[in-house]
Amino acid sequence: MNATLIASLRAQCGGPRDGALLRFSLGNALLGTGDAAAAAEELRRAVAFDPGYSAAWKLLGKACLAMDDRDGATAAWRQGIEAAQQRGDKQAEKEMAVFLRRLEKP
Repeated sequence: MNATLIASLRAQCGGPRDGALLRFSLGNALLGTGDAAAAAEELRRAVAFDPGYSAAWKLLGKACLAMDDRDGATAAWRQGIEAAQQRGDKQAEKEMAVFLRRLEKP
């Protein structure tokens, strides 16, 4: 199922429907298959389309962490918190703050 979904989403990339939501969906699907590197690449494209997309920042942090890129995860979540604050997305802001605290614990 995921392979079919990923292929379908990739087919739409570069077309008229390409954008933050498409790249977020593709990144989410890729992360679900365990391909964190490809997921991170697509999620970076999602936030390039829409830097205020807090859900994409949150998932990018998770993808970075899955690749053991703690600095990348920290940076993504910090940017995501800023984006969430600007949009008034309190839930995403709280979640990413929790992720950061856990990551920064010794």
